[in-house]
Amino acid sequence: MFNRINHVHTARQVLLLAGLLTLFLCCAGAADAAKRSFAKKGCVDCHQDYTKQYLGKKNVHPVVKEKRCEECHLPHGIVPKLLMKETGNKLCQMCHSAESLGLDQKVIHGALRNSQCISCHDPHSSDNDFLLSESGNAICLSCHEPGPFSKKEVHAVIEDQGCATCHNAHASAQKDLLKQEATTLCLSCHDSKEKAFTRAHGDYPVEQQSCSTCHDPHSSNQGKLLKSSIHSPVADASCDACHAASDAAEPFKLLSTGSELCFNCHDNESLAGDKAIKHGPFMEGDCLSCHNPHTSEFPKLMVAQGNDLCFTCHSDMQRNVKYPHAPLESGDGCLSCHQPHAAEFSALLPAPGEGEHCLSCHPDTLKDAEKLAQPHMPVTEKMCSSCHNPHGSNGEAMMAGRADQICYECHADAQSDFAQAVVHQPVQSGSCNSCHSGHGGQNSAFLKESGAKLCESCHDTLLLPAGKEETEHEPFADRDCMICHSAHASPYQGLLSDSQTVICANCHTDVTSQAEASPSRHQPVQQGQCSSCHNPHKTSLPKLLLATETDLCLACHKDLQARMDEGRTHAPAGQDCMSCHQPHFASVNPLLKLPQQPLCAECHETGEAEFTQQHAGVATDKMDCVSCHNPHASKDPKYFKDVMHAPFAARSCQPCHLSGE
Repeated sequence: MFNRINHVHTARQVLLLAGLLTLFLCCAGAADAAKRSFAKKGCVDCHQDYTKQYLGKKNVHPVVKEKRCEECHLPHGIVPKLLMKETGNKLCQMCHSAESLGLDQKVIHGALRNSQCISCHDPHSSDNDFLLSESGNAICLSCHEPGPFSKKEVHAVIEDQGCATCHNAHASAQKDLLKQEATTLCLSCHDSKEKAFTRAHGDYPVEQQSCSTCHDPHSSNQGKLLKSSIHSPVADASCDACHAASDAAEPFKLLSTGSELCFNCHDNESLAGDKAIKHGPFMEGDCLSCHNPHTSEFPKLMVAQGNDLCFTCHSDMQRNVKYPHAPLESGDGCLSCHQPHAAEFSALLPAPGEGEHCLSCHPDTLKDAEKLAQPHMPVTEKMCSSCHNPHGSNGEAMMAGRADQICYECHADAQSDFAQAVVHQPVQSGSCNSCHSGHGGQNSAFLKESGAKLCESCHDTLLLPAGKEETEHEPFADRDCMICHSAHASPYQGLLSDSQTVICANCHTDVTSQAEASPSRHQPVQQGQCSSCHNPHKTSLPKLLLATETDLCLACHKDLQARMDEGRTHAPAGQDCMSCHQPHFASVNPLLKLPQQPLCAECHETGEAEFTQQHAGVATDKMDCVSCHNPHASKDPKYFKDVMHAPFAARSCQPCHLSGE
C-alpha cells in the first residue's frame, strides 16, 4: 500500500516539475518575442540602397552622413510614405537661420522666397559644392531660359567664372540679386581710367551713369555687348550729338529738351506732317515714353516689346479674352490698326472711320451683306464697333457684350416688351443670334430660316412629321407656329400670343359663341384652359385629346374614380362619359346632353310596366332619378345612394307619399 502511495507521490512531483519547466520556457519565449517585436530599427536598416547612393558622393549633408534621418523625416512604419517634420523652407530653417539665408534682405531669390530650396539643392548629397543639384551656370539655367545668355557675344565673366561672380544665390540688398550696385560691380573689373575705355566712350565720364543703359550684361548679337537696337549716335560714339561736350562742366546735359532734341535729326514732317490726330506722347514732345535714346533690346529703340509698350498706358486693353482680334496677336500687334505717331483719323486709324479700316481686311463682309434681301443697317453704314469690340472679347465673333445688350442699344423698346412672365429661352440667355443673323439675311427680321424651319433648329423632336395614327392640329400641320405663339416673350404659359380663350376662339368660333350662351359650361372652357383636355400640336387620339375620354375625365374628377374603385360602376360612367355629358357646354346642368328623364330613358325602358312597378307606381315625368340613384357608381346593386331613409331602404314609400305621387 505504501509503495503505491509513494509511486503516486513521485508521479505528481514529475508532473509538477514538467509543468514548471514548460511555463519557464513559454515565458522566456514570450519575453524574447516581446524583445523582437519592439526592437527599434534605424532608417538605414531598410533603406540601404539610399545609404550607398548618398554616402558615395563628394559632399554629404551632415545629418545624412551621421545617419540622423529623423532630423528631417518622420518614421512611416511599414507603409511607405514620405513624411517630413515641416513643409518647404521651414524644414531647412530648423538648422539654417533665416538671417543666414538672407531672408531679411530687400531682394530674395524667387526659389527661396517660394520655399523651394530643393529646386537648387539636393537635401542628401551631391558631387557639387553647396549640395547643388547642378554645377556652375547649369543650375541657374534650369529655371532661367538660356536664350538671353547665349547670344553671339557672351560676357566673358559668365563663360569663365559663372553667374555667381555678379549675383548672390539667396538674397541681396541690390536689384537682380547683384553683389554690389550695378555700375560699381562693373567697375570692379572694367577700369574706367584706361585709355581704351575712355576712347570707346568718347571721353565721357560714363562711370557716373548706368552701364546697362547701353550694354547687355549677359550677351548680345552686337559688338561690345551693346543691345540689339542702337541709336546711331551711340553706335558712332557721337554722344555730343545730343549731349554737351565731354569736357563740359555738365557733360551729360542735353543740348535741347524733349522732342526738340529729337527733331534735330528726325524730320517732324515725315513723322506727323499735317495729320489731324497725334499720339498723346508725340504731341506733348515726350518721345522717351516709347523710345530709349541709347539702346534697346526691342526694335526701333522701343522701351518695351510690341503690345506691352502700348499697354503701359492703355492697360484697359490688356485683357485675356476668349476671342482676341487676330491682328492684336500678330507680329505688328497694335500697329496693325493704329499709327504710332499721327494719323488723319480718330484713334490713330489710317482709314476714315472704323468701318473703312475694318473693310481693309474684311472686304467681303460688306459685299456679302449688300447682296442680302435684308442687310443689317450697322453693316451697310460700316458701324462695326457698334456690335464688335475691335480688340477682342469673351463673346463669340468678338461681340462687344452679351448679344441682347448690344441689340437693346438700338432696340430699346424690345427690352421693355420682353419683360414678361414667360420668356423664350434664347431671349432669356441673351442669344439673339440664335434666331437672327447679325449682318442681315434673306428673311424678314434677319431670321436665319423662315417659318417653322427656324423653330426646328431647336424643337426638332416636336416638329417631326406625324405618324400614320397621329392627328395634327391644323396650324401645327401647316407649321404656322406664330398663329399661336409669340417669338420672344409672353404673359402666358407656352409663349402663347394671347390667352387660350382668345387664340382658340380665332378659329373655333362655334365653340366659344355657343359656350357663352349656355348655362352649363365645362370648367376648363370657362377658364380658357383648352389644353387641359386637348394637345395643341398632335396626338394619336381623336379630337387631339390628351387621353381617352374616360381617363381624361377621371384625371380631374378623382372623387368619381375613388367611388368607382370602391363600388359598382354605372356602365356609361366606366366606358364613355360622353354617353351622358357634353365636353364643352350644355343647356342642362351638369353638362348633360338631355334633360335628366329623357337622358335616362335612352337606356332604361321607362314606359314598361315592370319599370313603373319597381318605382312604386311613380309617374316617369315626376321622377328625379338622381335624388335616389348615383349616376356614376355605388356600393348598392341598384346604384342607390350610400345613405337611405329607413322607409325607403325597406322599399316603402307610403309612410310619407301618396300612392302614385
